[in-house]
Amino acid sequence: MPNNQFKRGELYSFITGVASTAIARRLQKKFKQHGLDITIEQWSVLYHLWKHDGLSQQELCNATFRDKPSITRLVDNLEKLKLVKRVPSKEDRRINMIHLSESAHLLRDQTMEMANQTLNEALGGVTHDEVEVCKSVLQRVYDNLT
Repeated sequence: MPNNQFKRGELYSFITGVASTAIARRLQKKFKQHGLDITIEQWSVLYHLWKHDGLSQQELCNATFRDKPSITRLVDNLEKLKLVKRVPSKEDRRINMIHLSESAHLLRDQTMEMANQTLNEALGGVTHDEVEVCKSVLQRVYDNLT
């Protein structure tokens, strides 16, 4: 028996997509209010580079679930903003490693604070246990499909 307990139109992708979009819009609004000229998509690339500087473009594709043309465009725009630079890999010159600039490092604390505020707003009234159950269920759904 299927475990789909949703009514017609209540698909997982719709529910998670709407919540994700609302959070992204709120965070983008905070960036704009603070005079930060970066998009949520650019910030997501910076986020992964803050966790591990010097990733390849392919590693950024995998980390952000984006395709190569999207990552190329995002890195191009981040380079124009002087937030990242491409450095040819020492092992394979065909591969570019993406490194953060000093300006990008300076953005980290400010934007992470805004992201934390946004998540706290989004999770208002949601218990820790509810968050853990949600994370567990969504991870299982993802694992089932990969």
